[in-house]
Amino acid sequence: MSRRLIHYCWIYRRAVPFLIGGSLAYSTFNRRKPTANDSGGGPWPKSPQLIIQQRSPGEGNIQRNTEPLPALESATDSTDNDVPLFDADPHGGAWASLSERLLRARTALSAIEWSHLGENLTDLILPSWASDLPGYFAKLQRELEMAPGSLADEIWQEAQDPFLNPEIARMARVRIGKDLCVEEKLFQQRRKRHTTRALAIYLGIPEAEVEPDDVPTIAMCGSGGGLRALVAGTSSYLSAQEAGLFDCTTYTAGVSGSCWLQALYYSTIGKQNYDTLLHHLKHRIGTHIAYPPAALGLLTSAPTNKFLLSGIVEKVKGDPTADFGLVDAYGILLAARLFVPRGELGIDTRNLKISNQQEYLKDGAHPMPIYTAVRHEIPIEEKKSDDEKAQHEVSQATKKEAKQESWFQWFESTPYELWSEELEAGIPSWSVGRQFSNGIGSVRDNGYSVPELRIPFMLGIWGSAFCATLSHYYKEIRPVVKSLAGFGGIDDLLEQRNEDLVKVHPIEPAAIPNYVLGLESQLPPTAAKSIFASDHLELADAGMSNNLPIYPLLRPGRDVDVLIAFDASADIRDENWLSVADGYARQRGIKGWPLGAGWPKKTAPSDRTTAEIDIAEAASPQQAAGKIADARESQRKASTEKAVESTEREKGPTDNGDLSYCNVWVGTSLERTSTSEPPPSKLLNDPSHEWELMAPNAGIAVIYLPFLPNPEVDGVDPNASEFMSTWNFIYTPADIEKVEALARANFKASESQVKRTIRAVYERKKGKRLGRERKASIKRWRRHFKASGDHFR
Repeated sequence: MSRRLIHYCWIYRRAVPFLIGGSLAYSTFNRRKPTANDSGGGPWPKSPQLIIQQRSPGEGNIQRNTEPLPALESATDSTDNDVPLFDADPHGGAWASLSERLLRARTALSAIEWSHLGENLTDLILPSWASDLPGYFAKLQRELEMAPGSLADEIWQEAQDPFLNPEIARMARVRIGKDLCVEEKLFQQRRKRHTTRALAIYLGIPEAEVEPDDVPTIAMCGSGGGLRALVAGTSSYLSAQEAGLFDCTTYTAGVSGSCWLQALYYSTIGKQNYDTLLHHLKHRIGTHIAYPPAALGLLTSAPTNKFLLSGIVEKVKGDPTADFGLVDAYGILLAARLFVPRGELGIDTRNLKISNQQEYLKDGAHPMPIYTAVRHEIPIEEKKSDDEKAQHEVSQATKKEAKQESWFQWFESTPYELWSEELEAGIPSWSVGRQFSNGIGSVRDNGYSVPELRIPFMLGIWGSAFCATLSHYYKEIRPVVKSLAGFGGIDDLLEQRNEDLVKVHPIEPAAIPNYVLGLESQLPPTAAKSIFASDHLELADAGMSNNLPIYPLLRPGRDVDVLIAFDASADIRDENWLSVADGYARQRGIKGWPLGAGWPKKTAPSDRTTAEIDIAEAASPQQAAGKIADARESQRKASTEKAVESTEREKGPTDNGDLSYCNVWVGTSLERTSTSEPPPSKLLNDPSHEWELMAPNAGIAVIYLPFLPNPEVDGVDPNASEFMSTWNFIYTPADIEKVEALARANFKASESQVKRTIRAVYERKKGKRLGRERKASIKRWRRHFKASGDHFR
């Protein structure tokens, strides 16, 4: 009986991850068959299979362990019902792969002899809904068969209808260049009219007195952090919206959960109102995204089944080389929770495409959202010597050099364009999902292309923090490992093997078709050579590089004057996301960025602070992830000081480096002629220092609003409350109300300083404009005087 139970439990664990792949709790389920060696080691197989990703000669894509899974040993005989119900591509491909996975899941679950387990044992070991899973999967499989009249067939027929998907009839081309796209430039002009009016209201100035040229370009960004970032970001943005500040912004940008926030805001669910969005979240995220009865119910019942499954059919049928993986499943589950309204009848397919968000921007009524993702480039092949390539070996020195030069390539998505700064190339957002060759989008035999890749898949990419390398994972738990007796040797061993861990991704990233294939000669040298050998781009959560989406907001042409950052990251004090941007600003020659902004070490003397800036410069975006992971260990070491920190935090910023609810820095626009390191930018939290914001040579003003505990709000601490963990996927209405209350209290404590900062930047721009006008007037007077002669002689 015990061995049969072990076998059933293993089968159960094998099948369910297909459905609940997005949940980290489920994503570590075992993928191998139990052996005789397992019987003495406990009821479950010993360790999950890792996907070791490393590059092979001449290939840019990370290579995956493609060893086939062992055949399932069924407890029942195979029947005709085990044959795939929909057509499998005789040549293989994505659709055949999806068919096989569904079949395996259904077969595994059907193999369990539920009656042999006994009711009491079933209730003890398995939840009551477990016996319903075979029926759910059978129904899901029938819906995805490609027989005429099936749901999948209906979806695919509609995917080729240009009336329903007008983008499939449009020819897509790669746009090469650093400039903003034409659509964004037009948006800037339209948005300026709205922000001029909004700023006058916000600052209490008659609108007739406000010149558009004096209005600062304000960008607002949220951090990563899963549902915590989504709920905290929504609550913080709601406070900014109610105060009139949000209406003054031109751009918003997100990472991970704050990308989900933006996608919901620009939908018929959020209705461009954060109070409405918060109300929606209270009704939808009280259930775990991976709870099988709820998720499978939406996937197998009309009308939500078509709404959620359409993206799967379009992706795997439209791109034979595509892969439907864990991140994709995660995105579908997120969409089922976040993009299905209460009652499940008010679904709107317009919410499933980023390009449709142009509708909310066409008259400039709302700020433009920027979504972010990264591609991890480890150039180990470029560093191999000829002997190493011939012998298919890699020396430790080569590994070390490749690790030092690995980096994250940033990709930004807007309703107009998907673009990469390093590639200096982008494509229209409506063309994401189609294949490209030599800068031209592909067209199918019927004369149409495939529809735009739907938002559920992007939700998975934006929030796929679990795709980090093993090096990042170990940095998270290293302090705990070192504290355990007898584990010091393991720590030393793993640290010695860090060069290998940095190449291992336990969970593979999702991928989109590579739009720069064949363009190697037209792109800048910053484009990695390996990218041209891959037919797909593997993208992941940008929080692996920087948990604040600062880089896209510093892009030339956007000309941001004020950057407002709501940071709901975990362990924000020592991760110091603002300082990570120092290296980027130096590397890209960004003028005006306030070097040294962020959380300085509490006990660090000034010379050490300067040294940290040197480290930031050396780190740059390419090495940011490793530096950030190191900082997390320092935060653990400081855990005993939390009580002292909390007291100091309530008092505001102190000389030992603590920050308050609102913190302001300003850079300089002056060119430096000295090679010496400039001093860190001064924290301008004292009103007597705010004159520096109005200096003619002042640069970008950064307003940093960390999500800190507040003595005005009991029962919620972002660092201590369990429900605010990044990996928590359940927020009750009471939890959300607590987060909302904390956000309101923190914004209230910051509001006057934020407004003074915005006013100071406005006055500076106004003063500079008046100065230019005076100079122009004097020049005109002199030219006129010179032309007409001296009438006083």
